Amino acid sequence: MAAQQPTILATSGGYKAGLRSRLEFDALLHHAVELSGVTGRAPRVTHIGTAGGDQRWFNAELDQAAKAAGFDFSHLNLFTMPSIDDPEAHLLKQDVVWVNGGSVVNLLAVWRAHGLDEILRRAWEHGVVLNGVSAGSICWYQGGTTDSFGPQLRPVTNALGFLPYGNGVHYDSENQRRPLVQRLVADGTLGETHCTDDGVGLVYFGTALVEAVSEVRGKAAYRVTRRTAGGAGGAAPQALEERLEPRFLG
Repeated sequence: MAAQQPTILATSGGYKAGLRSRLEFDALLHHAVELSGVTGRAPRVTHIGTAGGDQRWFNAELDQAAKAAGFDFSHLNLFTMPSIDDPEAHLLKQDVVWVNGGSVVNLLAVWRAHGLDEILRRAWEHGVVLNGVSAGSICWYQGGTTDSFGPQLRPVTNALGFLPYGNGVHYDSENQRRPLVQRLVADGTLGETHCTDDGVGLVYFGTALVEAVSEVRGKAAYRVTRRTAGGAGGAAPQALEERLEPRFLG
């Protein structure tokens, strides 16, 4: 089973508190499964936790969440070596790849060292739905804002570039995010940038943004573009923010 076209769901969400476990998968991850089109069997979902250092305790919590969701769930760990002999063959058999958050800078470096950047591109082109949160969202774009270097956010501009935009995550919950995105778009460091409040995701078919979706009411997505003043001696370029109302998934 594969999605009918290359599909990415980039999010600032995907988890909720569990009833008998610390967390469960929320509507955004379930929507990625829906986008894959899988029917008649348990959805095959692989988690990649490179950005957090492949923490085994967190993998165990995701295993509990996957059991509650009814997923055929696996992990592709890269520390201290790949946990799967042929990552490409494994990923091409999946319905959804879920990339967790953490350090997007470290994620990109490790993925490139293992050739996972090109493997994921082929999986995306094959119809495996790419899905993730935070660093697992930014990685699909040209870049975004990150705390990978320290508590003061900085730009990252060498992400995978499957999507020809910048990405801003946690847009409503981390007070450095919004002003830095707007500054980076205004000065041209980032091009058109797509941002999500916590609990919101962006659906792309190919490279086209087709829909914003949310697992939390009252949240939004945003498109930030660069506006230049006309005429000689005009004002400096500014960022123009457009609010995108998401469809509530429940």
